Amino acid sequence: MTGDLALIWPELILTIGGLVTLMLGAFAGDRQVGLYQFAALLTLAAAGAAVVALSGTDAAVFSGTLAVDGFGGFAKLIIYGASLICIAVAPRYFGAAMRAEYSALILFAALGMGIMASSRDLMTLYVGLELNSLASYVLASFLRGDDRSSEAGLKYFVLGALASGILLFGISLLYGFSGTTDFAGVATAMAGGIDIGLLFGIVFVISGLAFKISAVPFHMWTPDVYEGAPTPVTTFFASAPKVAAMALLTRVLIEAMGAAGPALAAWQQIIIFLALASIILGAVGAIGQKNIKRLLAYSSINNVGFMLIGLAAGTQQGVEAVLTYLLVYVVTTIGAFLFVMQLRDADGRMVESIPAYAGLSKRQPGLAAAMAVFLFSLAAIPPLFGFWPKYLVFEAAVNAGLVPLAVAGVVVSVIGAFYYIAIVKTMFFDEEAEMAIRSDGSRTEGAVITVSALWLSLVGFLFIPMLAAAAQSAASVLF
Repeated sequence: MTGDLALIWPELILTIGGLVTLMLGAFAGDRQVGLYQFAALLTLAAAGAAVVALSGTDAAVFSGTLAVDGFGGFAKLIIYGASLICIAVAPRYFGAAMRAEYSALILFAALGMGIMASSRDLMTLYVGLELNSLASYVLASFLRGDDRSSEAGLKYFVLGALASGILLFGISLLYGFSGTTDFAGVATAMAGGIDIGLLFGIVFVISGLAFKISAVPFHMWTPDVYEGAPTPVTTFFASAPKVAAMALLTRVLIEAMGAAGPALAAWQQIIIFLALASIILGAVGAIGQKNIKRLLAYSSINNVGFMLIGLAAGTQQGVEAVLTYLLVYVVTTIGAFLFVMQLRDADGRMVESIPAYAGLSKRQPGLAAAMAVFLFSLAAIPPLFGFWPKYLVFEAAVNAGLVPLAVAGVVVSVIGAFYYIAIVKTMFFDEEAEMAIRSDGSRTEGAVITVSALWLSLVGFLFIPMLAAAAQSAASVLF
Protein backbone atom coordinates (compact mmCIF):
# COMPACT_ATOMS: atom_id res chain seq x y z
CA MET A 1 0.00 0.00 0.00
CA THR A 2 2.81 2.43 0.85
CA GLY A 3 4.45 1.70 -2.49
CA ASP A 4 1.17 2.42 -4.26
CA LEU A 5 0.79 5.77 -2.50
CA ALA A 6 4.27 6.77 -3.62
CA LEU A 7 3.12 6.44 -7.24
CA ILE A 8 -0.03 8.56 -6.99
CA TRP A 9 1.53 11.79 -5.76
CA PRO A 10 -0.33 13.91 -8.35
CA GLU A 11 -3.68 12.67 -7.04
CA LEU A 12 -2.64 13.09 -3.41
CA ILE A 13 -1.46 16.64 -4.03
CA LEU A 14 -4.73 17.58 -5.74
CA THR A 15 -6.77 16.04 -2.93
CA ILE A 16 -4.86 17.87 -0.21
CA GLY A 17 -4.78 21.10 -2.21
CA GLY A 18 -8.54 20.99 -2.83
CA LEU A 19 -9.28 20.49 0.88
CA VAL A 20 -6.86 23.24 1.90
CA THR A 21 -8.45 25.64 -0.60
CA LEU A 22 -11.89 24.90 0.83
CA MET A 23 -10.64 25.50 4.36
CA LEU A 24 -9.02 28.78 3.32
CA GLY A 25 -12.32 29.90 1.86
CA ALA A 26 -14.16 28.94 5.05
CA PHE A 27 -11.79 30.60 7.52
CA ALA A 28 -10.17 33.42 5.52
CA GLY A 29 -13.36 34.51 3.79
CA ASP A 30 -14.24 35.00 0.15
CA ARG A 31 -12.49 38.38 0.05
CA GLN A 32 -9.10 36.69 0.15
CA VAL A 33 -9.24 35.89 -3.57
CA GLY A 34 -5.50 36.01 -4.11
CA LEU A 35 -4.83 33.63 -1.22
CA TYR A 36 -6.89 30.66 -2.32
CA GLN A 37 -6.18 31.33 -5.99
CA PHE A 38 -2.48 31.11 -5.21
CA ALA A 39 -3.06 27.90 -3.24
CA ALA A 40 -4.91 26.33 -6.18
CA LEU A 41 -2.33 27.39 -8.75
CA LEU A 42 0.48 26.09 -6.53
CA THR A 43 -1.38 22.79 -6.15
CA LEU A 44 -1.74 22.31 -9.90
CA ALA A 45 1.89 23.26 -10.52
CA ALA A 46 3.02 20.77 -7.85
CA ALA A 47 0.79 18.04 -9.30
CA GLY A 48 2.27 18.68 -12.75
CA ALA A 49 5.79 18.49 -11.32
CA ALA A 50 4.88 15.17 -9.69
CA VAL A 51 3.71 13.82 -13.06
CA VAL A 52 7.01 14.86 -14.63
CA ALA A 53 8.92 13.23 -11.75
CA LEU A 54 7.05 9.97 -12.41
CA SER A 55 7.76 10.03 -16.16
CA GLY A 56 9.24 6.78 -17.35
CA THR A 57 7.23 4.81 -14.78
CA ASP A 58 5.04 2.01 -16.09
CA ALA A 59 3.20 0.41 -13.20
CA ALA A 60 -0.27 -0.49 -11.99
CA VAL A 61 -1.35 0.39 -8.45
CA PHE A 62 -4.17 -0.66 -6.13
CA SER A 63 -4.54 -4.19 -7.50
CA GLY A 64 -4.15 -3.05 -11.09
CA THR A 65 -7.09 -0.64 -11.07
CA LEU A 66 -5.01 2.47 -11.77
CA ALA A 67 -2.13 2.90 -14.23
CA VAL A 68 0.92 5.09 -13.70
CA ASP A 69 2.32 5.37 -17.21
CA GLY A 70 3.28 7.72 -20.00
CA PHE A 71 -0.17 7.78 -21.57
CA GLY A 72 -1.86 8.96 -18.39
CA GLY A 73 1.01 11.37 -17.70
CA PHE A 74 0.68 13.01 -21.13
CA ALA A 75 -3.04 13.58 -20.61
CA LYS A 76 -2.60 14.82 -17.03
CA LEU A 77 -0.09 17.48 -18.00
CA ILE A 78 -2.54 18.94 -20.53
CA ILE A 79 -5.41 18.69 -18.00
CA TYR A 80 -3.47 20.40 -15.22
CA GLY A 81 -2.18 23.11 -17.55
CA ALA A 82 -5.67 23.94 -18.85
CA SER A 83 -7.09 23.88 -15.31
CA LEU A 84 -4.37 26.24 -14.12
CA ILE A 85 -5.18 28.79 -16.82
CA CYS A 86 -8.92 28.59 -16.08
CA ILE A 87 -8.24 29.41 -12.41
CA ALA A 88 -5.78 32.20 -13.24
CA VAL A 89 -8.23 34.11 -15.48
CA ALA A 90 -11.34 33.67 -13.32
CA PRO A 91 -11.10 36.46 -10.68
CA ARG A 92 -11.32 39.31 -13.19
CA TYR A 93 -14.40 37.74 -14.78
CA PHE A 94 -16.32 36.91 -11.61
CA GLY A 95 -15.34 40.00 -9.63
CA ALA A 96 -17.22 40.07 -6.32
CA ALA A 97 -18.86 36.71 -7.13
CA MET A 98 -15.48 34.93 -7.02
CA ARG A 99 -15.33 32.41 -4.17
CA ALA A 100 -12.93 29.76 -2.95
CA GLU A 101 -15.30 27.04 -4.12
CA TYR A 102 -14.48 27.80 -7.75
CA SER A 103 -10.80 26.93 -7.34
CA ALA A 104 -11.61 23.92 -5.15
CA LEU A 105 -14.10 22.55 -7.70
CA ILE A 106 -11.53 22.90 -10.48
CA LEU A 107 -9.00 20.98 -8.35
CA PHE A 108 -11.45 18.17 -7.58
CA ALA A 109 -12.49 18.03 -11.23
CA ALA A 110 -8.82 17.78 -12.20
CA LEU A 111 -8.43 14.96 -9.69
CA GLY A 112 -11.32 13.09 -11.29
CA MET A 113 -9.96 13.70 -14.78
CA GLY A 114 -6.56 12.34 -13.77
CA ILE A 115 -8.22 9.17 -12.49
CA MET A 116 -10.15 8.90 -15.75
CA ALA A 117 -6.97 9.08 -17.82
CA SER A 118 -5.24 6.43 -15.69
CA SER A 119 -8.11 3.98 -15.13
CA ARG A 120 -7.58 0.29 -15.84
CA ASP A 121 -10.77 -0.90 -14.23
CA LEU A 122 -14.42 -0.16 -14.95
CA MET A 123 -15.00 0.87 -11.33
CA THR A 124 -12.16 3.41 -11.14
CA LEU A 125 -13.31 4.64 -14.55
CA TYR A 126 -16.71 5.48 -13.11
CA VAL A 127 -15.37 6.99 -9.87
CA GLY A 128 -13.10 9.36 -11.79
CA LEU A 129 -15.77 10.28 -14.30
CA GLU A 130 -18.36 11.09 -11.63
CA LEU A 131 -15.90 13.08 -9.53
CA ASN A 132 -15.26 15.25 -12.56
CA SER A 133 -18.93 15.41 -13.51
CA LEU A 134 -20.27 16.41 -10.09
CA ALA A 135 -17.79 19.26 -9.88
CA SER A 136 -18.65 20.33 -13.43
CA TYR A 137 -22.39 20.51 -12.74
CA VAL A 138 -21.77 22.99 -9.93
CA LEU A 139 -19.29 25.00 -12.00
CA ALA A 140 -21.78 25.39 -14.84
CA SER A 141 -24.30 27.01 -12.46
CA PHE A 142 -21.68 28.92 -10.45
CA LEU A 143 -23.35 32.32 -11.00
CA ARG A 144 -26.48 31.65 -8.98
CA GLY A 145 -28.04 34.99 -9.85
CA ASP A 146 -27.64 34.44 -13.60
CA ASP A 147 -30.55 32.62 -15.23
CA ARG A 148 -28.39 31.41 -18.11
CA SER A 149 -25.85 29.89 -15.73
CA SER A 150 -28.54 28.16 -13.66
CA GLU A 151 -30.16 26.79 -16.81
CA ALA A 152 -26.81 25.52 -18.08
CA GLY A 153 -26.12 23.73 -14.80
CA LEU A 154 -29.57 22.12 -14.75
CA LYS A 155 -29.37 20.94 -18.36
CA TYR A 156 -25.89 19.57 -17.84
CA PHE A 157 -26.95 17.75 -14.68
CA VAL A 158 -30.09 16.14 -16.14
CA LEU A 159 -28.43 14.99 -19.38
CA GLY A 160 -25.26 14.00 -17.51
CA ALA A 161 -27.30 11.79 -15.18
CA LEU A 162 -28.85 10.11 -18.21
CA ALA A 163 -25.41 9.51 -19.73
CA SER A 164 -24.14 8.09 -16.43
CA GLY A 165 -27.05 5.65 -16.38
CA ILE A 166 -26.27 4.53 -19.92
CA LEU A 167 -22.61 4.08 -19.02
CA LEU A 168 -23.42 2.11 -15.85
CA PHE A 169 -25.74 -0.18 -17.80
CA GLY A 170 -22.94 -0.85 -20.29
CA ILE A 171 -20.48 -1.51 -17.45
CA SER A 172 -22.89 -3.97 -15.86
CA LEU A 173 -23.24 -5.84 -19.16
CA LEU A 174 -19.47 -6.04 -19.66
CA TYR A 175 -19.03 -7.28 -16.11
CA GLY A 176 -21.88 -9.76 -16.39
CA PHE A 177 -20.65 -11.34 -19.62
CA SER A 178 -16.90 -11.15 -18.95
CA GLY A 179 -16.93 -11.86 -15.22
CA THR A 180 -14.52 -9.03 -14.38
CA THR A 181 -14.22 -5.25 -14.28
CA ASP A 182 -10.50 -5.29 -15.05
CA PHE A 183 -9.66 -3.99 -18.53
CA ALA A 184 -7.28 -6.87 -19.26
CA GLY A 185 -9.90 -9.40 -18.16
CA VAL A 186 -12.58 -7.83 -20.35
CA ALA A 187 -10.17 -7.87 -23.31
CA THR A 188 -9.45 -11.57 -22.72
CA ALA A 189 -13.17 -12.36 -22.70
CA MET A 190 -13.69 -10.43 -25.93
CA ALA A 191 -10.77 -12.17 -27.63
CA GLY A 192 -12.76 -15.40 -27.41
CA GLY A 193 -15.64 -13.93 -29.38
CA ILE A 194 -18.28 -11.21 -29.11
CA ASP A 195 -21.69 -12.45 -27.99
CA ILE A 196 -24.82 -10.32 -27.88
CA GLY A 197 -24.28 -9.30 -24.25
CA LEU A 198 -20.74 -8.06 -24.81
CA LEU A 199 -21.83 -6.28 -27.98
CA PHE A 200 -24.55 -4.36 -26.15
CA GLY A 201 -22.06 -3.62 -23.39
CA ILE A 202 -19.67 -2.10 -25.94
CA VAL A 203 -22.47 0.03 -27.43
CA PHE A 204 -23.67 1.40 -24.09
CA VAL A 205 -20.20 2.10 -22.69
CA ILE A 206 -19.15 3.98 -25.83
CA SER A 207 -22.46 5.88 -25.81
CA GLY A 208 -21.94 6.98 -22.21
CA LEU A 209 -18.40 8.15 -22.92
CA ALA A 210 -19.49 9.84 -26.18
CA PHE A 211 -21.62 12.19 -24.07
CA LYS A 212 -18.52 13.38 -22.23
CA ILE A 213 -16.67 14.23 -25.44
CA SER A 214 -19.77 15.82 -27.07
CA ALA A 215 -19.85 13.37 -29.96
CA VAL A 216 -23.00 13.31 -32.09
CA PRO A 217 -25.71 12.17 -31.30
CA PHE A 218 -24.84 12.75 -27.62
CA HIS A 219 -23.92 16.41 -28.15
CA MET A 220 -27.25 18.07 -27.38
CA TRP A 221 -26.08 19.64 -24.12
CA THR A 222 -22.97 21.28 -25.52
CA PRO A 223 -24.21 24.51 -27.25
CA ASP A 224 -26.59 25.46 -24.42
CA VAL A 225 -24.12 24.72 -21.62
CA TYR A 226 -21.23 26.47 -23.39
CA GLU A 227 -23.40 29.57 -23.96
CA GLY A 228 -24.95 29.70 -20.49
CA ALA A 229 -22.01 28.80 -18.28
CA PRO A 230 -19.60 31.54 -17.11
CA THR A 231 -16.93 31.96 -19.79
CA PRO A 232 -13.99 30.74 -17.62
CA VAL A 233 -16.06 27.62 -16.92
CA THR A 234 -16.86 27.21 -20.61
CA THR A 235 -13.14 27.51 -21.33
CA PHE A 236 -12.57 24.74 -18.82
CA PHE A 237 -15.30 22.50 -20.28
CA ALA A 238 -13.92 22.95 -23.79
CA SER A 239 -10.41 21.93 -22.82
CA ALA A 240 -9.50 19.76 -19.81
CA PRO A 241 -12.58 17.45 -19.63
CA LYS A 242 -12.30 16.83 -23.38
CA VAL A 243 -8.74 15.59 -22.89
CA ALA A 244 -9.73 13.36 -19.97
CA ALA A 245 -12.74 11.87 -21.73
CA MET A 246 -10.85 11.24 -24.98
CA ALA A 247 -7.95 9.66 -23.07
CA LEU A 248 -10.40 7.47 -21.17
CA LEU A 249 -12.23 6.42 -24.33
CA THR A 250 -8.91 5.62 -26.01
CA ARG A 251 -7.74 3.48 -23.08
CA VAL A 252 -11.06 1.65 -22.89
CA LEU A 253 -11.11 0.86 -26.62
CA ILE A 254 -7.48 -0.22 -26.87
CA GLU A 255 -6.93 -1.92 -23.50
CA ALA A 256 -10.40 -3.19 -22.53
CA MET A 257 -11.87 -4.00 -25.92
CA GLY A 258 -8.73 -4.69 -27.91
CA ALA A 259 -7.03 -3.23 -30.97
CA ALA A 260 -7.26 -6.56 -32.80
CA GLY A 261 -9.61 -9.49 -33.11
CA PRO A 262 -13.42 -9.51 -33.15
CA ALA A 263 -13.74 -6.59 -30.71
CA LEU A 264 -11.95 -4.22 -33.08
CA ALA A 265 -14.53 -4.74 -35.81
CA ALA A 266 -17.32 -4.16 -33.29
CA TRP A 267 -16.17 -0.88 -31.77
CA GLN A 268 -14.55 0.46 -34.96
CA GLN A 269 -17.92 0.69 -36.72
CA ILE A 270 -19.38 2.67 -33.84
CA ILE A 271 -16.44 5.10 -33.73
CA ILE A 272 -16.61 5.63 -37.50
CA PHE A 273 -20.30 6.53 -37.20
CA LEU A 274 -19.63 8.92 -34.30
CA ALA A 275 -16.76 10.53 -36.23
CA LEU A 276 -18.77 11.10 -39.40
CA ALA A 277 -21.84 12.36 -37.55
CA SER A 278 -19.76 14.73 -35.42
CA ILE A 279 -17.73 16.32 -38.21
CA ILE A 280 -20.82 16.81 -40.39
CA LEU A 281 -23.21 18.15 -37.75
CA GLY A 282 -20.49 20.22 -36.10
CA ALA A 283 -19.67 21.89 -39.41
CA VAL A 284 -23.26 22.43 -40.55
CA GLY A 285 -24.59 23.43 -37.13
CA ALA A 286 -22.02 26.19 -36.69
CA ILE A 287 -22.82 27.97 -39.94
CA GLY A 288 -25.92 29.81 -38.72
CA GLN A 289 -24.67 30.71 -35.23
CA LYS A 290 -24.50 34.37 -34.20
CA ASN A 291 -23.21 33.76 -30.67
CA ILE A 292 -19.46 33.12 -30.54
CA LYS A 293 -19.70 30.68 -27.61
CA ARG A 294 -22.32 28.57 -29.38
CA LEU A 295 -20.21 28.60 -32.53
CA LEU A 296 -17.18 27.40 -30.58
CA ALA A 297 -19.38 24.68 -29.07
CA TYR A 298 -20.16 23.34 -32.54
CA SER A 299 -16.50 23.74 -33.41
CA SER A 300 -15.72 21.53 -30.44
CA ILE A 301 -18.13 18.87 -31.70
CA ASN A 302 -16.54 19.08 -35.14
CA ASN A 303 -13.01 18.71 -33.78
CA VAL A 304 -13.98 15.74 -31.63
CA GLY A 305 -15.10 14.06 -34.84
CA PHE A 306 -11.65 14.52 -36.36
CA MET A 307 -10.03 13.06 -33.23
CA LEU A 308 -12.32 10.04 -33.57
CA ILE A 309 -11.09 9.53 -37.12
CA GLY A 310 -7.61 8.94 -35.72
CA LEU A 311 -9.00 6.71 -32.96
CA ALA A 312 -11.03 4.68 -35.47
CA ALA A 313 -7.76 3.49 -37.02
CA GLY A 314 -7.14 1.41 -33.89
CA THR A 315 -3.38 1.68 -34.34
CA GLN A 316 -0.53 3.24 -32.39
CA GLN A 317 -0.16 5.81 -35.15
CA GLY A 318 -3.82 6.73 -34.71
CA VAL A 319 -3.45 7.16 -30.93
CA GLU A 320 -0.35 9.33 -31.45
CA ALA A 321 -2.35 11.51 -33.82
CA VAL A 322 -5.17 11.84 -31.26
CA LEU A 323 -2.76 12.91 -28.50
CA THR A 324 -1.13 15.49 -30.77
CA TYR A 325 -4.55 16.76 -31.83
CA LEU A 326 -5.65 17.10 -28.20
CA LEU A 327 -2.72 19.31 -27.27
CA VAL A 328 -3.05 21.63 -30.27
CA TYR A 329 -6.84 21.78 -29.89
CA VAL A 330 -6.63 22.74 -26.21
CA VAL A 331 -4.16 25.56 -26.89
CA THR A 332 -6.32 26.88 -29.73
CA THR A 333 -9.60 26.67 -27.84
CA ILE A 334 -8.29 28.34 -24.70
CA GLY A 335 -6.91 31.18 -26.82
CA ALA A 336 -10.26 31.63 -28.60
CA PHE A 337 -12.28 31.77 -25.38
CA LEU A 338 -9.83 34.19 -23.76
CA PHE A 339 -10.34 36.43 -26.80
CA VAL A 340 -14.06 36.40 -25.99
CA MET A 341 -13.34 37.30 -22.35
CA GLN A 342 -11.25 40.30 -23.43
CA LEU A 343 -14.01 42.20 -25.24
CA ARG A 344 -16.56 44.30 -23.34
CA ASP A 345 -19.20 46.84 -24.30
CA ALA A 346 -19.57 50.32 -22.83
CA ASP A 347 -21.39 48.89 -19.78
CA GLY A 348 -18.66 46.35 -19.09
CA ARG A 349 -20.65 43.36 -20.32
CA MET A 350 -18.91 40.67 -22.34
CA VAL A 351 -19.62 40.83 -26.09
CA GLU A 352 -20.64 37.44 -27.49
CA SER A 353 -22.44 38.55 -30.65
CA ILE A 354 -20.41 37.82 -33.78
CA PRO A 355 -21.90 40.74 -35.80
CA ALA A 356 -20.65 43.08 -33.04
CA TYR A 357 -17.08 42.12 -33.99
CA ALA A 358 -17.46 43.93 -37.33
CA GLY A 359 -14.43 46.09 -38.03
CA LEU A 360 -12.71 44.95 -34.84
CA SER A 361 -9.31 44.93 -36.57
CA LYS A 362 -9.44 48.73 -36.80
CA ARG A 363 -9.94 49.17 -33.04
CA GLN A 364 -8.16 46.12 -31.61
CA PRO A 365 -5.72 44.96 -34.32
CA GLY A 366 -3.68 42.74 -32.00
CA LEU A 367 -6.67 40.85 -30.61
CA ALA A 368 -8.23 40.50 -34.06
CA ALA A 369 -4.97 39.11 -35.47
CA ALA A 370 -4.67 36.61 -32.61
CA MET A 371 -8.27 35.45 -33.09
CA ALA A 372 -7.62 35.06 -36.82
CA VAL A 373 -4.71 32.76 -35.98
CA PHE A 374 -6.95 30.69 -33.68
CA LEU A 375 -9.72 30.43 -36.24
CA PHE A 376 -7.45 29.57 -39.16
CA SER A 377 -5.75 26.99 -36.95
CA LEU A 378 -9.11 25.41 -36.07
CA ALA A 379 -9.87 25.36 -39.80
CA ALA A 380 -6.50 23.58 -40.34
CA ILE A 381 -5.34 26.11 -42.91
CA PRO A 382 -1.57 25.85 -43.52
CA PRO A 383 0.93 27.09 -42.57
CA LEU A 384 -0.68 27.39 -39.13
CA PHE A 385 0.05 24.58 -36.69
CA GLY A 386 -3.57 23.44 -36.54
CA PHE A 387 -3.02 21.84 -39.94
CA TRP A 388 -0.50 19.35 -38.56
CA PRO A 389 -2.69 17.24 -36.20
CA LYS A 390 -5.48 17.06 -38.76
CA TYR A 391 -2.98 15.78 -41.31
CA LEU A 392 -1.84 13.16 -38.79
CA VAL A 393 -5.33 11.77 -38.15
CA PHE A 394 -6.02 11.54 -41.87
CA GLU A 395 -2.68 9.79 -42.44
CA ALA A 396 -3.43 7.29 -39.66
CA ALA A 397 -6.87 6.57 -41.16
CA VAL A 398 -5.43 6.03 -44.64
CA ASN A 399 -2.70 3.71 -43.34
CA ALA A 400 -5.35 1.70 -41.50
CA GLY A 401 -7.34 1.23 -44.70
CA LEU A 402 -10.05 3.76 -43.80
CA VAL A 403 -9.61 5.81 -46.98
CA PRO A 404 -13.32 6.72 -47.40
CA LEU A 405 -13.39 8.05 -43.84
CA ALA A 406 -10.31 10.19 -44.46
CA VAL A 407 -11.78 11.52 -47.72
CA ALA A 408 -15.02 12.42 -45.94
CA GLY A 409 -12.99 14.23 -43.29
CA VAL A 410 -11.14 16.29 -45.90
CA VAL A 411 -14.38 17.25 -47.65
CA VAL A 412 -16.10 18.30 -44.43
CA SER A 413 -13.00 20.27 -43.42
CA VAL A 414 -13.57 22.50 -46.45
CA ILE A 415 -17.20 23.03 -45.43
CA GLY A 416 -16.23 23.72 -41.84
CA ALA A 417 -13.68 26.34 -42.85
CA PHE A 418 -16.55 28.56 -44.03
CA TYR A 419 -17.74 29.71 -40.62
CA TYR A 420 -14.20 30.30 -39.35
CA ILE A 421 -13.34 32.44 -42.37
CA ALA A 422 -16.68 34.26 -42.03
CA ILE A 423 -15.67 35.54 -38.57
CA VAL A 424 -12.30 36.69 -39.90
CA LYS A 425 -14.07 38.48 -42.74
CA THR A 426 -16.37 40.17 -40.21
CA MET A 427 -13.44 41.40 -38.11
CA PHE A 428 -11.22 42.59 -40.94
CA PHE A 429 -13.40 43.59 -43.89
CA ASP A 430 -16.82 44.66 -42.57
CA GLU A 431 -17.65 48.21 -41.57
CA GLU A 432 -17.22 48.97 -37.90
CA ALA A 433 -20.19 48.04 -35.73
CA GLU A 434 -22.08 50.79 -33.93
CA MET A 435 -21.52 49.11 -30.59
CA ALA A 436 -18.40 50.43 -28.87
CA ILE A 437 -16.14 47.51 -27.94
CA ARG A 438 -13.16 47.88 -25.68
CA SER A 439 -10.51 45.46 -24.54
CA ASP A 440 -10.75 44.91 -20.81
CA GLY A 441 -8.30 42.13 -20.19
CA SER A 442 -5.61 41.36 -17.67
CA ARG A 443 -1.95 40.81 -18.37
CA THR A 444 -2.46 37.11 -17.65
CA GLU A 445 -5.07 36.77 -20.41
CA GLY A 446 -2.99 38.86 -22.81
CA ALA A 447 0.11 36.76 -22.16
CA VAL A 448 -1.76 33.46 -22.72
CA ILE A 449 -3.34 34.77 -25.93
CA THR A 450 0.01 36.02 -27.24
CA VAL A 451 1.92 32.81 -26.43
CA SER A 452 -0.88 30.63 -27.85
CA ALA A 453 -1.05 32.62 -31.10
CA LEU A 454 2.72 32.51 -31.53
CA TRP A 455 2.86 28.76 -30.88
CA LEU A 456 0.10 28.12 -33.39
CA SER A 457 1.95 30.07 -36.05
CA LEU A 458 5.05 28.72 -37.76
CA VAL A 459 6.77 28.54 -34.35
CA GLY A 460 4.76 25.44 -33.50
CA PHE A 461 6.34 23.44 -36.29
CA LEU A 462 9.69 23.72 -34.52
CA PHE A 463 8.24 21.58 -31.73
CA ILE A 464 7.11 18.72 -33.99
CA PRO A 465 10.06 16.41 -33.18
CA MET A 466 9.59 16.93 -29.44
CA LEU A 467 5.81 16.54 -29.61
CA ALA A 468 6.04 13.48 -31.87
CA ALA A 469 8.46 11.77 -29.48
CA ALA A 470 6.23 12.50 -26.49
CA ALA A 471 3.09 11.27 -28.27
CA GLN A 472 4.88 8.13 -29.49
CA SER A 473 6.14 7.35 -25.98
CA ALA A 474 2.69 7.85 -24.50
CA ALA A 475 0.80 5.86 -27.16
CA SER A 476 3.23 2.92 -27.10
CA VAL A 477 2.13 2.13 -23.54
CA LEU A 478 -1.24 0.92 -24.84
CA PHE A 479 0.20 -1.45 -27.47
